[in-house]
Amino acid sequence: MKINKAGIELIKKFEGFRADAYKDLAGVWTIGYGSTQGITENTPRITQMDAEKLLRDDLNGAEHLVTTLITKPLTSNQFSALVSLVFNCGGAPLRGTLGKRLNMGDYHGASLIFEKWCNARVNGVLTPIKGLLRRRLAEKDLFLSTESGD
Repeated sequence: MKINKAGIELIKKFEGFRADAYKDLAGVWTIGYGSTQGITENTPRITQMDAEKLLRDDLNGAEHLVTTLITKPLTSNQFSALVSLVFNCGGAPLRGTLGKRLNMGDYHGASLIFEKWCNARVNGVLTPIKGLLRRRLAEKDLFLSTESGD
């Protein structure tokens, strides 16, 4: 399964486009639409087209994690919401309570876990971030949506 258009648009909305490398709130070098792999302060400026390619490449790994860690069937929107979450947080949510609930078939219970993943390490301290809460609520809405996301 691949992330749908609604999932990609959600990621792009919350990540925003940045042509130049920058440090995010957690101090991680980032570029484009949230790409971090191999990014340093010396990474050259990129175009939106380059950023889209980086995003698609990054999403392959997130899609693979969702496919590997979740054993129950998912709708396109559920899959896409999980890919967005994994793209932003890594695989920890799927290895924890959210993934366990999903794999038991408790889709509603799993949806309640999204907003627990709204913290980031800022200067070494785990800190609630309002923007992350907004993103988690948008991912939860997508996860619960029955509308076509393609």
